[in-house]
Amino acid sequence: MRFANIALLTLVAMLAFAGNSILCRLALSEPLIDPASFSFIRLFSGALMLSILVAKPGRLTWRGRWPNAVSLFLYALFFSYAYRSLGAAEGALILFAAVQLTIFSWARWQGTRFSRLELAGAALAFAGLCGWLLPAASRPSLSGFALMLCAGVAWGVFTMRGKVSGAALQTTAASFQMAVILGLPLLLVIGLQAHWDWRGVGLAVVSGALTSGLGYALWYRVLPFLTAAQTGAVQLSVPVWTAVMGMVLISEPVTASFAVAAAVILGGIGMTLCKREQG
Repeated sequence: MRFANIALLTLVAMLAFAGNSILCRLALSEPLIDPASFSFIRLFSGALMLSILVAKPGRLTWRGRWPNAVSLFLYALFFSYAYRSLGAAEGALILFAAVQLTIFSWARWQGTRFSRLELAGAALAFAGLCGWLLPAASRPSLSGFALMLCAGVAWGVFTMRGKVSGAALQTTAASFQMAVILGLPLLLVIGLQAHWDWRGVGLAVVSGALTSGLGYALWYRVLPFLTAAQTGAVQLSVPVWTAVMGMVLISEPVTASFAVAAAVILGGIGMTLCKREQG
């Protein structure tokens, strides 16, 4: 696949990830729906959309996909609960910082060697992230931080599993189907406490079918063409897109410190991508 095509598809996937943060924040900030119900409807909608898109259902197999499904389920659950106390961009920053660390740790454990340019770019992007989080005025709630950190680790595992899975659409569809099964006991447990509003349900459906289901299938499609360093670094752009969407759609403020951090993050990502373009 040509570099320009990879870059374009990756950008679309990152915008889908940012859309997830906005949709989740919109649904849970009032709240229009409880986190567990949002997670289940999101997974169910994604599974339904992807199952429809898979031309031949017989080609789907669950064999060897349980790690993908478990990591997807845990990510969706922690993600939803974290956004009860985090802003859209704030949550995305924490999430993808954890993703970056998880991916780098996974790759090193498997013996991957990074170039100096990749390491420098990833370090610069991560430094921009830390620079935004460290000031006292920007510190997130402890519970929200911990939950989003767990979501990031789970998403990092889901991402790295996708690099070697093959058959992006089929793999993503199977993962969503299995994650729905994992979510059924949870739905039964919280059923008596569930709070549903039609607007919250609608946001969960859009998040599941479009920005999650289709977005994740697209992400699995481009993953084999990215190095581990690039896989981690490009996802650090998601908080930038989330902040822009948050400013436009839900009137979340964008501070000067965040703008500087965004510039540093994007610069670091550019450094990691230079390696591929030069190669």
